Amino acid sequence: MKEVISLVHKTLEWLILILQGISVTVIIYGVLLTIFKFFKIEFSKENRILKVKALNKAKNFLGSYILLGLEILVCSGIILSILKPTLYDILLLGSTVALRTVISYFLKKELKSSNRNSNFKKENS
Repeated sequence: MKEVISLVHKTLEWLILILQGISVTVIIYGVLLTIFKFFKIEFSKENRILKVKALNKAKNFLGSYILLGLEILVCSGIILSILKPTLYDILLLGSTVALRTVISYFLKKELKSSNRNSNFKKENS
């Protein structure tokens, strides 16, 4: 029975490492895509107003990748806090959840603002 528990424990530790790696990969991928979009926008022939709008969309795009990466990190943190319920791990999980919540709140707020501004401009055109 101890061997089974040890095997499950080791498997979950590997799963945590894999999830953390995926989390970092998702965030880095989002950053790279956003950098590519940034240069594409900056070197386009569009006027400055359209560039600013496109940059705001790119910023929101990056925010969605950061949120996805943090969601995956929260999942690995939950598994870790179940395996090793130390105060440090629980505080780390709590801070990750808080960070994800704050970013999510402001990203949603900014998306609503962007949508409201674009709808307002469409109605007044």
